[in-house]
Amino acid sequence: MMDCANLLIRALDGSHERAGFHCGIASLDDYLQKQARQDVKRRVSRVYAATAPDHPDKVVGYYTLSTLSIELDHLPESIARKLPRRPVPAVLLGRLAVDKIAQGHGVGKMLLVDALKRTLAVSDEIAIYAMVVDAINEQAQGFYAQFDFSPLGAEGRRLFLPLQSV
Repeated sequence: MMDCANLLIRALDGSHERAGFHCGIASLDDYLQKQARQDVKRRVSRVYAATAPDHPDKVVGYYTLSTLSIELDHLPESIARKLPRRPVPAVLLGRLAVDKIAQGHGVGKMLLVDALKRTLAVSDEIAIYAMVVDAINEQAQGFYAQFDFSPLGAEGRRLFLPLQSV
């Protein structure tokens, strides 16, 4: 059984074993195995990987963070009318995946909490209104809904959470 309390979550680097990562969604597996390091080098995304203390290099889960702006017309009117008439800054949790061996043990929740903590820490220095997520399927959409993420515009599975509500 996976002990989530002792997970180590740190920036992806060359020591992480990525080839054996399999979450059950090919695009998320391929991203970690083939694209993540390049995105980090190009500074278009930050990737954070979770490892267990007994296997400090084997990735059991990961998430990505980058920036984006939310157009006001994508936000619910009740929120948009309280904001300046320009796009608002946000952080994008573009991907979040957990290896099959670690699924069902709270690793996804730990990764989301870590992403929120990192975002809140940065928001003390740089304005960030909300976290936006792209839920890859209905199961992921349900996962984020548990944490009060709401639909963002008519874009389907794009959801948001104002940081002031965290």
